[in-house]
Amino acid sequence: MTTTSSKDILLIDDDNRNIFALKAVLKSKGFNCLTATTAEDGFKELSRQNNVGVVLLDMMMPEMDGYEAIHFIRQDLKSTIPIIAVTAQAMHGDKEKCLAAGADAYLPKPVDVDQLLLLLQRYLK
Repeated sequence: MTTTSSKDILLIDDDNRNIFALKAVLKSKGFNCLTATTAEDGFKELSRQNNVGVVLLDMMMPEMDGYEAIHFIRQDLKSTIPIIAVTAQAMHGDKEKCLAAGADAYLPKPVDVDQLLLLLQRYLK
């Protein structure tokens, strides 16, 4: 299934291997991706770009974790852009914690590409 969107996807993850893999998959499906390896760089991209349709946010980053980043995006940037929390944390209650923090959806690692594409279809209408 090839999907295209006029909106960009912002990938924020401190691990370049994760960015490389997700970007390759999304590009093959017709999506344009912007990337950042820190939350701060992600905020700069959000402030610079007006075409970001969804953020894929790693929840476990060293300097500022995803929970703090969600709070900053929602409160300081006043952004309602959909945020999909992407995390290796798949313990009981982690999904609820991400959603309570302000994420719109939760996706455990390793990422299920079909599930990711369904979420992107929902948020990039």
